[in-house]
Amino acid sequence: MLEHGSSRSGRWLREHRLRVALWIAVVEGILLVLHAIPRLPALLIAALVIVAYLGLRGRIRPDSVRQVAWMLFASQVFVALIPVLLFVVGALALVALTILALVALFVVFSDRG
Repeated sequence: MLEHGSSRSGRWLREHRLRVALWIAVVEGILLVLHAIPRLPALLIAALVIVAYLGLRGRIRPDSVRQVAWMLFASQVFVALIPVLLFVVGALALVALTILALVALFVVFSDRG
């Protein structure tokens, strides 16, 4: 069943948009980790793309353009999540190290032999 107002390219993009967005995010994430792209400008551009998409999504008429805009939006959301995930993973690692250190101190001080 064809959607009203959709095109062949729009339907193809819709079927593959998540995969394409993830690949864009992976490539951009690798470039960020390798410091080929400066982190702060990349995050600012990601924020601008996200805000622009959220503001314009209802007014984008051509199906293909709407699908490409969604892919850019989703890829930038994924890229913006990279620093958040790094912070969470780093925080969890610090908590785990703190717990291990406390257990080690307990074992050392409880051993009276």
